[in-house]
Amino acid sequence: MIFPPNLSLDIINDWGKNTMTDFLDIKFTAIGDDYLEATMPVDNRTKQPFGLLHGGANVVLAETLGSVAATLTVDKDSQFCVGLEINANHLKSVKKGLVRGVTKPIHLGKKTQVWEIKIYTPGNELSCISRITMAVIDKK
Repeated sequence: MIFPPNLSLDIINDWGKNTMTDFLDIKFTAIGDDYLEATMPVDNRTKQPFGLLHGGANVVLAETLGSVAATLTVDKDSQFCVGLEINANHLKSVKKGLVRGVTKPIHLGKKTQVWEIKIYTPGNELSCISRITMAVIDKK
């Protein structure tokens, strides 16, 4: 397991209060041995003008998942994680419902981490695949 023991979804969801995560109603829904999962509604906050899930909203979900997961793997008293680079390939449009994102680590290094995020349609089809590189920063 790469995450701390006894970590609750309530604690993780509380971190997002009064942030973009809260505004977009992103909810963390599952923690596994090597993955973190969250959902986001496809609604007026997350759609583009043609009625489809906005690619930028996908990136917000992906960055939220990768950033939180990375932060959970370091000692929060001595380090924190920030995004260096993110990319996203949008593969299937979504018009309504909840999308589900799942992140898993590709690389957990001392100074950088790389996470893959897959976002699925309400019908469990792959909608977006993203990768984020995180910098692990020592607190001063």
